Amino acid sequence: MVRGADCERGRWRSVLSDRRQRVLAALIEEYVARALPVGSRTLTERYQLGVSPATVRNELSVLEDGGYITQPHTSAGRVPTDFGYRAFVDNLLSCDLTADDERYRPVVDELRRSASELDALLEQTSSALTRLTDCLSIVLAPSVLNLRIKQLSLVSLTPHRALVVLVTEDGQVFNRQMEFAEEVPSDELARVQRFLGEVMGGKTLQEVEDGLGQGMVEAFRDPLVRMALDEVLSCLQESAPSRAHRLGVSSLLTKPEFSQSQALLPVMRVLEDDTVLLHILDDAARQGAGAPSVRIGSENGAEALSGVSVVASRYGRGASAGVVAVVGPTRMDYSKVIRAVRMASAALEDV
Repeated sequence: MVRGADCERGRWRSVLSDRRQRVLAALIEEYVARALPVGSRTLTERYQLGVSPATVRNELSVLEDGGYITQPHTSAGRVPTDFGYRAFVDNLLSCDLTADDERYRPVVDELRRSASELDALLEQTSSALTRLTDCLSIVLAPSVLNLRIKQLSLVSLTPHRALVVLVTEDGQVFNRQMEFAEEVPSDELARVQRFLGEVMGGKTLQEVEDGLGQGMVEAFRDPLVRMALDEVLSCLQESAPSRAHRLGVSSLLTKPEFSQSQALLPVMRVLEDDTVLLHILDDAARQGAGAPSVRIGSENGAEALSGVSVVASRYGRGASAGVVAVVGPTRMDYSKVIRAVRMASAALEDV
């Protein structure tokens, strides 16, 4: 039985017939389970597709021509492409999975009972996500997305050193020193301060991210601007030391894609960059609570993340909004991960 077959009436990309939907879903399920290229004989023997091997071979050829699957080697079977995963995931998201979410209700109830403090709840939710999905989980605390900046100053101490002073709307004051490899004139520092003041003054980090996506990308590429912004994020980090709860790196190391730690290192380096993390979780923060967003492979934008998918969901409302996410290989069990992320969002809904 193909996973998610109860949703086959959902809206797939219009180019796919019902039979091709079933063949693609079977191929994805098989590849997710075994991490090996899938051939027509395997699909015919293990899945009740109701057609002959010759028909399956023909459908695989059509799916390959359409860009949904690819053949790594001439004599090998096929594997899904990002485009194929996207068609599959779009169908999952168009289906009503509410009934299946009920099996996670005991997990949600237990999380709420066992954690009296927010940090403990975030940590336990991240742990539950990793346990349920066998992937890396990230739970982003509300304060990161919603802490408003009242004033930002860059004070030149020497040509090679400056002080970042940050005042938040709730009266907290933070400062950090910046070190420059080359001399930075005070007027250049003032220019960066004016720019960041205009970009960040009175805004939340989420609103800053929205602005960067609407015409300020070139300015953001300025090394001095980027360096100052990184220091600002580090200041905010001090206000919530455990704001991003990450668990499950060891789970990723068990995946064939990351069996060599060198393959996982670039991914972790990118995910440890706060500005990148906020960017890839941006879709989830824009959506309503419980409505997951899914970025697959190349959709993440960063080259280092081209081999992973990010399933994320917002939780909470207004100033109490945060994000939960699961990061795993593009060959992840999307049905399971989407349900688990929705479970985590539900557990944190009233924080």
